[in-house]
Amino acid sequence: VLTMMEEEEFEFAEDLEAILHLTPEVQLAIEQVFPSQDPLDRADFNAVEYINTLFPTEQSLANIDDVVNKIRLKIRRLDDNIRTVVRGQTNVGQDGRQALEEAQIAIQQLFGKIKDIKDKAEKSEQMVKEITRDIKQLDHGKRHLTTSITTLNHLHMLAGGVDSLEAMTRKRQYGEVANLLQGVVNVLEHFHKYMGIPQIRQLSERVKAAQSELGTQILADFEESFPAQGSKRPGGPSNVLRDACLVANVLDPRIKQEIIKKFIRQHLSEYLVLFQENQDVAWLDKIDRRYAWIKRQLVDYEEKYLRMFPEEWCMTERIAVEFCHITRVELAKVMRTRAKEIEVKLLLFAIQRTTNFEGLLAKRFTGCTLTDTPGVRKRPESPLETTNPFLEDEAGEDVGTDKDQDLAKPRKPKAPDNPFHGIVSKCFEPHLYVYIESQDKNLGELIDRFVADFRAQGPPKAGTEEGGAVLPSCADLFVYYKKCMVQCSQLSTGEPMIALTTIFQKFLREYAWKILSGNLPKSSSNSGGLTISSLLKEKECSEAAKFTMDELCLICSILSTAEYCLATTQQLEEKLKEKVDKLLMERINLTGEMDTFSTVISNSIQLLVQDLDAACDPALTAMSKMPWQSVEHVGDQSPYVTSIIMHIKQNVPIIRDNLASTRKYFTQFCIKFTNSFIPKFINHLFRCKPISMVGAEQLLLDTHSLKTVLLDLPSIGSQVLRKAPASYTKIVVKGMTRAEMILKVVMAPHEPPVVFVDNYIKLLADGNPETFQKILDMKGLKRSEQSSMLELFRQRLPTPPSGADGGSSLFSTPTPEQESSRIRKLEKLIKKRL
Repeated sequence: VLTMMEEEEFEFAEDLEAILHLTPEVQLAIEQVFPSQDPLDRADFNAVEYINTLFPTEQSLANIDDVVNKIRLKIRRLDDNIRTVVRGQTNVGQDGRQALEEAQIAIQQLFGKIKDIKDKAEKSEQMVKEITRDIKQLDHGKRHLTTSITTLNHLHMLAGGVDSLEAMTRKRQYGEVANLLQGVVNVLEHFHKYMGIPQIRQLSERVKAAQSELGTQILADFEESFPAQGSKRPGGPSNVLRDACLVANVLDPRIKQEIIKKFIRQHLSEYLVLFQENQDVAWLDKIDRRYAWIKRQLVDYEEKYLRMFPEEWCMTERIAVEFCHITRVELAKVMRTRAKEIEVKLLLFAIQRTTNFEGLLAKRFTGCTLTDTPGVRKRPESPLETTNPFLEDEAGEDVGTDKDQDLAKPRKPKAPDNPFHGIVSKCFEPHLYVYIESQDKNLGELIDRFVADFRAQGPPKAGTEEGGAVLPSCADLFVYYKKCMVQCSQLSTGEPMIALTTIFQKFLREYAWKILSGNLPKSSSNSGGLTISSLLKEKECSEAAKFTMDELCLICSILSTAEYCLATTQQLEEKLKEKVDKLLMERINLTGEMDTFSTVISNSIQLLVQDLDAACDPALTAMSKMPWQSVEHVGDQSPYVTSIIMHIKQNVPIIRDNLASTRKYFTQFCIKFTNSFIPKFINHLFRCKPISMVGAEQLLLDTHSLKTVLLDLPSIGSQVLRKAPASYTKIVVKGMTRAEMILKVVMAPHEPPVVFVDNYIKLLADGNPETFQKILDMKGLKRSEQSSMLELFRQRLPTPPSGADGGSSLFSTPTPEQESSRIRKLEKLIKKRL
């Protein structure tokens, strides 16, 4: 029986598998509704892989009975579940058919109700249309009736207004005409689309004719009241003309312009007669009378005619502007005729009075008539304050006081631009060459006076307040520059400013050459100054020219002055660019002059370096001539070191005190002196030959003493101890360490040679055979020993990297000889520029 049941189950399973072959879409839906991780539930179930999973090895087959029993148990449970589900679904089909029938009946009933509602809605809409049909007709009728009544009222107003306008025009009732005309024009605008109607077109033509007649009539009234030619002006304005101006506001703008033009021409006719070109009063020396005349005329106008013209016409300003135009033309004409009589003082006097008058106009008027647009002209905002010393001076400021205090003050806020600037004074621009030439002459005399004063007063004395300070002539020069710049900018911001800039450049260079470079002390009577190449040569103490304290003070003072000039010239350039027209800004360039002052600074520092360097030369020469081979014991520092330290302590504090205001250049002095002294010291070390072991130890002690002094050089002799700049300390440590390494190599035994050569390469990192040769000379080796050493040295040198030129240096660090060569080249360049 059990076997039969198993066969039935097997057949049922085959039938079930055949029946339940599901499509991929159905299978995906089942997986989403009933997610399962069991491999038996997968659509791509593989029985072989599943069995291999259960029995991966032969040893696992021992449990095959247990696995089979578990699977059979699972199958029986599934069969029971399927039977239960099938039995539960026996009556599902009948119930479903019954529910479907009920749903269909409900849908039919719903459709019936919807149709009834739709029919009722259509009937309601038809009823509403019938009810509102009459209302819509009434609305259209009302709108048309309103439009017709409004149009008829406008037509009645237009017809009556035209009749009244024509009658009032004949009676010159301009007060009523002004109000009526504006209303008629406004009403007429409503009939633009009805111009095809003859009656409307006729009314429009009558309005235009009335406007034309009003314009002609008003012009005739003004011509009668203010004739162009006449011996005497009428006593005062009339109410008729005042009302006529109100009418002119409504008429064609040309009527208003013609009235203004005729009135101003008649008002200024006397001016053209009084100040004709052939009159003595027309010349520049009496230019004040022109401006006094217009002031009286403006006062007279405001007393008599101010109320006659509408306020928005700005007649007072228009009279003043027309006066300015006439005056500019007349002055230009008379100056062309009498150009040879124009002198600087006369020209400046006329310009000053003219710019004052233009400033007065700016205070009194807005400038709205300059562009014929009403309202106040918008003025640019004041720029932000800066520390540029040339920005605080404006028109009318006394630029000749406080001198360098003025140069250091922060800038005042700039006044708003004057809309009337240049309206008259522009006529002076073609004659400004007279002013430029005079400034060229004045600056030349100023430079000559500076030279004479310097010779008379002598250089600044050491220990005084003037010691190391900026020369007073420098501040005087830039104060004069500032005064000239302000004056010229008031006259013109065009080409004259460029010409003045050229004059500034010329005398900045002359100041640098005559006052600064020309007064630098000479280091010897034979040459124009010590050269670095000469300092590298041996010379006795008597041959070394040393500057006095006063000369050192003078050099520092010139250096400080050159720095002040450099900074102030840059500020001058910025101010000139602000003053000149934007199109000409690129032509303002004072870079060459700033380079000149930079050269003066470099030369001054170089002279200070040369002086201290020359003072140390005798001591270094004495060092190279000492018998280092016969030194028996190491003692205190050698006398030559004491001499060098003494010179440093004498010179450096003086230079530092005099350069207190220019600390960065004192640091440059220290760096340049170190860059010059250390290579020279190493060069003299190579001349000390032969050297014994004890002598090398003494030299090493001396080198360490010099290194300590050089590290403290920036603050030596100062009560305030400051840490030396890192850049300076790095130079001293690098250079003096090389000198110490040279002495350590000399102290090392030369046997065995390989060890000595390798030690040399390691300590000095110098692949130059000449340097190695000098080391051998210092050790006192014979030529035969040196040859084998040099050959071994060449063999032991590391191979240079690919692309190298096979030079003699292992690293990029320059040797003392190379550094000395660079300094000599630099000195030649400086000498050429001087």
